[in-house]
Amino acid sequence: MELREGQVAVVTGAASGIGLAMARRFAADGLRVVLADVEGGALEKAAAGLRAEGATVHARVVDVGAREQVLALADETYEKFGAVHVLCNNAGVGSGAEGRMWEHDPNDWKWAFEVNVWGVFHGIQAFVPRMLAGGEPGHVVNTSSGDGGIAPLPTASVYAVTKAAVVTMTESLYAHLKAEHARVGASVLFPGPHMLRTGLWESHRNRPDRYAKSRPRRTPYRSLDQWEAAMKEAGQEVRFTPVEQVADFVADGIRADRFWLLPESEHSDRQIKARSQSMLDRSDPAYLEHFILD
Repeated sequence: MELREGQVAVVTGAASGIGLAMARRFAADGLRVVLADVEGGALEKAAAGLRAEGATVHARVVDVGAREQVLALADETYEKFGAVHVLCNNAGVGSGAEGRMWEHDPNDWKWAFEVNVWGVFHGIQAFVPRMLAGGEPGHVVNTSSGDGGIAPLPTASVYAVTKAAVVTMTESLYAHLKAEHARVGASVLFPGPHMLRTGLWESHRNRPDRYAKSRPRRTPYRSLDQWEAAMKEAGQEVRFTPVEQVADFVADGIRADRFWLLPESEHSDRQIKARSQSMLDRSDPAYLEHFILD
């Protein structure tokens, strides 16, 4: 589909990072943008910044894990703008889980699944039927990750499991839309190809009380700056992809009706090939060997 002036884009997790970059890119293309995020102060700041740049913006505080809030977002968006052409189910959190899987706090899993998986599903159910009924070209972009979407990083296994689910959900959505001969397309986004400076590392700041940890963490949460400093101290280079580059990649992918929004990367290609070959050979997952040895 073409991105044209006057169309409407809805972005969740839009107060910062990838979400805000996508909203800014859509606004630059003349789209009216709806920003949804759980963090009210950051959301209003993001909306004000976009308005100052001349964009038409509507912002609403939304916990995507709460179905009724996503349905209310859809109601409000259609009441205000009458249509939605682009839906980016982008909101996501890290789980804060520690240790081995059998040691995890179940609430880490519950919270991560509520946002990263149920949040995407709620977005699909709240918006896609209306997008189809509108009869106009549209597109849904669901944000996954190389961690889980391609192969798991076992030290972040909860997040990886949720992002693997997003890939399968989007593949199924794609098939369902094609079966309906819909004018709405679907894509799964793997932000990158390198690390990103986003608020994901501090997602615990927005963790709801209903999913509070049942026991204190053994180690403090580590910020992105702290992680980067530790990597440099260990002699490992850390490269970052600007979020604006991810947003441009998404806009180009929507225009091309591309399902796999997967940037070129030798590392990702090696993982994909190694995992696929392991399955074809019915062999053990040697591509996880580095993490097993750790």
